[in-house]
Amino acid sequence: MFFERNLEAKLQEWNFRKTRKPLIIKGARQVGKTSLIKSFGKKVFSDLAYFNFDEQPDIKQFFEITKDPHRLMQNLSLIHGRAIKPSNTLIVFDEIQECKAALNALKYFNENAPEYPIICAGSLLGITLGNQTSFPVGKVEFVEAYPLTFLEFLKKADQNLYDFVNSLDPEQTVPDMFFNALMEKFKMYFISGGMPEPARVLLEELDIDRTQQILKDILQAYELDFSKHTEVKDIPKIGYIWDSIPSQLSRENKKFLYQVVRPGARAREYEDALLWLVQSGLLYKISRSNKPNLPLSAYDDLSAFKMYMLDVGLLRRKSELDPMAFKEGNRLFTEFKGAFTENYILQSLIMQFEVMPRYWTSEGKAEVDYLVQYKNDIFPVEVKSDKNIRSKSLAYYGKEFTPKLKIRYSLKNLDYQNGLINIPLFLADRTRDFLDRFGFS
Repeated sequence: MFFERNLEAKLQEWNFRKTRKPLIIKGARQVGKTSLIKSFGKKVFSDLAYFNFDEQPDIKQFFEITKDPHRLMQNLSLIHGRAIKPSNTLIVFDEIQECKAALNALKYFNENAPEYPIICAGSLLGITLGNQTSFPVGKVEFVEAYPLTFLEFLKKADQNLYDFVNSLDPEQTVPDMFFNALMEKFKMYFISGGMPEPARVLLEELDIDRTQQILKDILQAYELDFSKHTEVKDIPKIGYIWDSIPSQLSRENKKFLYQVVRPGARAREYEDALLWLVQSGLLYKISRSNKPNLPLSAYDDLSAFKMYMLDVGLLRRKSELDPMAFKEGNRLFTEFKGAFTENYILQSLIMQFEVMPRYWTSEGKAEVDYLVQYKNDIFPVEVKSDKNIRSKSLAYYGKEFTPKLKIRYSLKNLDYQNGLINIPLFLADRTRDFLDRFGFS
């Protein structure tokens, strides 16, 4: 089973660009970067020259002795077993963080041999690139890879439901038969999350125990990275922060507190460790906005923020909520003071909108879960993990700032009236499409 990824469209755009530069795909471990690249390469190119610097460390020497792209291609062709022709061969450098010389060589491919299509990927590239003193600034392009969206999951789980969801207009109602079927698939997604391997096992083998084990293995692999790819002094601090995330999200307002990490912990002692987790792609940092004005980044309260995990399935596994909760009504969504649902909605929004969402509070009177900036508009977002849709905070925000549209996610049906759209949780991935249909594009 292979999941079709929306990101493939961006790879197609890159390939047809006249001024194509080497492409670097960033993203956390196990989100499916390598599978995506290989699938794209096989569809578009007649040959795929794949090199992995972790599995084939001897290749590093080629890049350490020369920066000449043509000489490098001659040497790599010997490893590949046939000539690497720029007209029909996609060149893939995987785990490129293991070879700093290869990262630097991308500059020379861009300047002297742009005819070679090159895609690079690797784990912890956010950390590596931040510490790379000779990085070829302006000579490469980037795209970000994320876990599977629910719609990518759904397309493999049920093509007919996927087609129906993509045909919906924001002012339509979802028939009960489809609504209930979508809820069942959505609960499955909350069990596996968006990491491709556990999602595949759950859909293909219906093996929940194996799904649980794979999620645990991924979490352990992340924890091993703490010790392999960071300074010794930061290893325990990174671990403390990582382990505190379920406790942070179980708090009523979910604001990140260093005291929850460890008694007596201070920001200046742990901020580097927190930054490492953010740069590695394992955590998302959502800042409080002092004022919902454009651009959102100009009004960040640097002292107040929330932290969420990259994937709701990993958060569920790390929090040790048994997947059998999916049999107990809406418990998968409501547990943890709705943190699983908030985490999921954030994942969906990050994949759709260029600007990182913020949250907003007003002196204890109201709290809006997220602010979304799209084009020249800011939309307030409230996340409800059940069918209770009372939105005092959203109403308060509406009176204060009169946004063009308010967004609420819940387990209620799709509905639009009086400037408020209620989007069922399983339709969150359609948010930007709905905004476009309302004329906000």
